[in-house]
Amino acid sequence: MHLRAVFVCGAAMVMALDQLTKQWALSALDDGPIDLVGSLRLKLTFNDGAAFSLGGGRTTLVAVLALAVSLVVLWMGLTSDQRGRALGFGVIFGGAIGNLLDRAMRAGDGVLGGRVVDFVDLQWWPVFNVADVALWIGIAIILIASRQPSGSR
Repeated sequence: MHLRAVFVCGAAMVMALDQLTKQWALSALDDGPIDLVGSLRLKLTFNDGAAFSLGGGRTTLVAVLALAVSLVVLWMGLTSDQRGRALGFGVIFGGAIGNLLDRAMRAGDGVLGGRVVDFVDLQWWPVFNVADVALWIGIAIILIASRQPSGSR
């Protein structure tokens, strides 16, 4: 598979999974949280900060920075010379765009002033979503891929 296709497929899968799970959370968790196992529960919240609720209260600034970083990740993913890196950047891009879509589609202050839907609650960590997890998974994929010789695909 062409490296750009790997990037696009990774991004598309993360965006789709993220948006589908957020739509599910909006409808299924409206009446209250669902306790699963131990401290893990599903609880609907709306985040005006960055991943894992960092930078709360600065919605538009966070969104503009995320957009700028997304453009850099897009360029790095599309110009990657290794399958693992292309996939990792695609996963990161998909997560970033998933949260940016929330900011653009949900009512808020300005064009990117909406809040992100979060719903995975460990009760000892900030509430998060699939896009947040994808950012860290993408970083892990890139780190693993970076251990391989640069010429390998």
